[in-house]
Amino acid sequence: MKNLLYFTSCLLLCSTMSCSDVESKEKSMPSYDQIEVYQTSAAGDQMKKLTAFETGTDTTVITINPKNKFQKITGIGGSFTESTAYLLNQLGEDNRKKIIEAYFGEGGAKYSLTRTHINSCDFSLSNYSYAPVADDMQLDSFSIAEDMDDIIPMIKEAMTISKDGFKIISSPWTAPPWMKDNQDWVGGKLLPKYYDSWALFFSKYIDAYRAEGIDIWGITVENEPLGNGSNWESMHYSASEMTNFVQNHLGPQLERDGKSDIVLLGYDQNRDHLKEWVDDMYQNEETSKYFDGTAIHWYASTYEVFPEVLQYAHDKAPDKFLIETEGCVDAEVPHWKDDAWYWSKEATDWGWDWAPEEDKHLHPKYVPVYRYARDIIGCLNNHVDGWVDWNMVLDRQGGPNWFKNWCLAPVIVDPEADEVYFTPMYHTLAHFSRYIRPDAYRIGIDISDTTIQATAVENPDGTLAVVLFNPSMKERTITLKIGKKITTLGISAQAIQTIILS
Repeated sequence: MKNLLYFTSCLLLCSTMSCSDVESKEKSMPSYDQIEVYQTSAAGDQMKKLTAFETGTDTTVITINPKNKFQKITGIGGSFTESTAYLLNQLGEDNRKKIIEAYFGEGGAKYSLTRTHINSCDFSLSNYSYAPVADDMQLDSFSIAEDMDDIIPMIKEAMTISKDGFKIISSPWTAPPWMKDNQDWVGGKLLPKYYDSWALFFSKYIDAYRAEGIDIWGITVENEPLGNGSNWESMHYSASEMTNFVQNHLGPQLERDGKSDIVLLGYDQNRDHLKEWVDDMYQNEETSKYFDGTAIHWYASTYEVFPEVLQYAHDKAPDKFLIETEGCVDAEVPHWKDDAWYWSKEATDWGWDWAPEEDKHLHPKYVPVYRYARDIIGCLNNHVDGWVDWNMVLDRQGGPNWFKNWCLAPVIVDPEADEVYFTPMYHTLAHFSRYIRPDAYRIGIDISDTTIQATAVENPDGTLAVVLFNPSMKERTITLKIGKKITTLGISAQAIQTIILS
């Protein structure tokens, strides 16, 4: 049935505090009289503003405690890849602007944290390096010319549109092959004699982008240092090798070059191996000196967030960043203009076919929208402060990708027809990125049952943003409590909802 939004008051029980103490505490809390609710659902809602709600026979009570603060939010967003930027250049001007506005404009997802690749990656048109000349130890041949046609113009256009700006994390998939023991783009390790040249490479990259008017906020040492099955660009490190490289080469190089403000993130792969890496990175003051935080990916499971591991990493270095730098629906070709598929349990990932037998249970079929909503909520509720999606735009094949490693993106395009499809994954991400702003603090939240998943933040402007996810096939009544304020509303079946209180 339809229930109009209403507010009622309830008496707060006085236990350890006197009633006058409670009243004084409550007076310091904002009234939160204004409320806005936006919903995306399998039934067809797309960030729809609600003023009336479908309520169910079952009620979930959600209690918000703004006084209980956790990590500060760095940002939420997606990645500038050569494939994405190239596709935008193939579209008509109207659709190009439409997509960039949708990601970075005030009326769109307002992405605040992004990522790009240093040298080529699988989502490039071909293999390339900014320093192709062998044994050029001082990198006199260094040039970012490869990025001038696609990636850099897209970043600049996004910067023009974004009112609040956004941070960029840059990650290498591999050093130039001439620096590696196997002389190849794929696999192998960095030869020790090139450690200083590779460290200098990062510094030159930061300078080159800065010369184009683009500030790099952070870097990761290596994308997926454990490898990717020898399929596309990669370079291997053990945890101790990466720590040694950062401690004795990369960190000191950036320090000498006046780049100590660049955020340096270690690891940058799946959460299931996170513990051993943070143990090495943060073993003592010397090893941890140059690491500003840890980067993680989600590919270890289609449903498991690994909360114990995230908690362990946070406890190991509570004052350092913990950022999800990559996640996507992988090993799938996009479904074109078929919203129902993105809400259905039909997607499979790399592990469906290739995971070791003992890990197969972590890779069942899954619902793409659910995976995004569940993972972002789970990450935020376990001390992750930033979350970055992979490609912002791909084509109907799930590329271009030189290795044919097809994946999905929130926005799919058909360049030949000059058509754009905003998948339900785009709206799912926007529920978080648009309303959870940089420098927000995650705040306390208690949920009466496990049917609804939720997270809550207090934004810098004082507003509260609560994101709810209802994966069940039934609508639910929601009782939202903040201090003495009680609000009753509802969430539809298979829906994501953002509630803004001010």
